[in-house]
Amino acid sequence: MEVSSSDVVRHRLSRAGDRQLNRALHVIAITQIRGNTAGRAYYQRKRQAGKSHREALRCLKRRLADVVYRTLLRDNGSSCRTTP
Repeated sequence: MEVSSSDVVRHRLSRAGDRQLNRALHVIAITQIRGNTAGRAYYQRKRQAGKSHREALRCLKRRLADVVYRTLLRDNGSSCRTTP
């Protein structure tokens, strides 16, 4: 849903979905930002590109979600192959 205020165009995101998973991703993202990690470097690049804190954090959480998903797929695939 588009939400606009003067010259700024924003999109309101749906809050539907797995709230526990979203909370876990949020904690991971905040932890990444606090330390000297690749996640912090990614967050800082987004900030330098003109994104607000919330927008940059959302980008980082999306990237972390992709990493978690790929890890789950890899783990599930390896467990399926070892089962007779």
